[in-house]
Amino acid sequence: MRKLFLWTCAAVFLRLPDSAAQEQRPLQLEDRREIFVDTHLIGSLHNVRMAMHTPQEAGVAFYFDKPWEGRFSGYVTVIQDGGRFRAYYRGEPVAGKDGNAGEVTCLAESADGKTWQKPLLQQYVVAGHKRNNVVLAHATPASHNFSPFLDKNPAAPAAQRYKAFSGTRETGLLAYASADGIRWEKMQAAPVITKGAFDSQNVVFWSESERQYVCYFRTMTAPVRGERFRSVSRSVSKDFLHWSEPEEMQFGNTPMEHLYTQQTSPYFRAPHIYLAIGARFMPNRQVVPAEEARRLKVDPAYYKDCSDVVLMATRGGNVYSRTFMESFIRPGIGLDNWVSRSNYPALNVVQTGPDELSLFVNEAYAQPGAHLKRYTLRLDGFASLNAPYAGGEVITKAFTFSGRELEINYATSAAGGIRIEMQDAEGTPLPGFTMEDATTIIGNETKRVVRWKGSADVSALAGKTVRLKIHMKDADLYALKFNK
Repeated sequence: MRKLFLWTCAAVFLRLPDSAAQEQRPLQLEDRREIFVDTHLIGSLHNVRMAMHTPQEAGVAFYFDKPWEGRFSGYVTVIQDGGRFRAYYRGEPVAGKDGNAGEVTCLAESADGKTWQKPLLQQYVVAGHKRNNVVLAHATPASHNFSPFLDKNPAAPAAQRYKAFSGTRETGLLAYASADGIRWEKMQAAPVITKGAFDSQNVVFWSESERQYVCYFRTMTAPVRGERFRSVSRSVSKDFLHWSEPEEMQFGNTPMEHLYTQQTSPYFRAPHIYLAIGARFMPNRQVVPAEEARRLKVDPAYYKDCSDVVLMATRGGNVYSRTFMESFIRPGIGLDNWVSRSNYPALNVVQTGPDELSLFVNEAYAQPGAHLKRYTLRLDGFASLNAPYAGGEVITKAFTFSGRELEINYATSAAGGIRIEMQDAEGTPLPGFTMEDATTIIGNETKRVVRWKGSADVSALAGKTVRLKIHMKDADLYALKFNK
């Protein structure tokens, strides 16, 4: 069939590495959404690449401008609870030792994730003010890196609907709980995890796919060519109070880098995939000259390093997929974000529009204008399978699924398009689902059902081992999912 799709044969055929044992076992997709932040579903690529997409700036969410907040505010967590968004963060107007008495935990709220207000809670007197947005104070060292989450464990009691971890190397990680996310109580005096460095944002959540609590926290590696790296370990728990021995995370065959925060959390549209949108720290990599630092009014201790944002993923276990080593969000034009500990992303990605995701990043750290900035992506738009005008082909690994229709998130040019063939495990086209039967898909939609000869019904193939052959021309494929 030679109409829209004329595929080049000059490109190199790429088969992604995989063990023979893995190839023999079909993946079990069920009705879960798959996004292309790793090679989990990909068998081979022919003139198609995996492309990471750059979030777009959407303006300042809010400034850390209260007397108890200030230029050293950070370690932000954004939580969507029903129709309300909440941002928890450390307030620290003057730099001090980790866990110093001047640190507090603050709260901002939003109805849409775009415009934010700071509620007057009147729980604590801080800096001479009781009319403030502080949810935790005078609880050294909890406010240094207080990292809350909304507990999705169906067995969690209402009084512990919110939970959190915080702590330093000296104290270990302490467990907190709250019914409303405003009034917090320590769950027990003793720390629940003690083996770690913890001098970062240590994140924890209930995993729907693993059916247990999972914690990713700061550790330091053994010396590598004389240098120890800031890194990540993982522990798991069934009850939130008793945790497994820490297991160091691995990064595949990639260079060692300092990860100051890792921000691992389930992607809410595909919770079996944990996204780690973290801060890559480059110690002693100075960009800002001393005279420019004085002009920016950067604290003198905070301009001789730099950092940016990276994208990793994991599906549980102790391995991160570092499919993309390039920066996810760069420091950008100007020098105010080329300072130490700027560009640290907030924990969690949230939906702020029908087709829009938002993520948030600390910027202008250690400066009078320190703030949280919002960035946006399309739904599932972290990365895609991208084909050029010449066209290309993707063949998935063999898998089973449950459902009645195949839905994709995609974009093409006016001249481009996508066609999908369903095959058996050996690559034989299945009758009624061949490339000749396939409808050519053109456009830009976050939700589109694939059809063959006008029909979308694939239920006859549910439970069988199949694979997809995807022809693409000047197009991006962001996600696919079988719907029940």
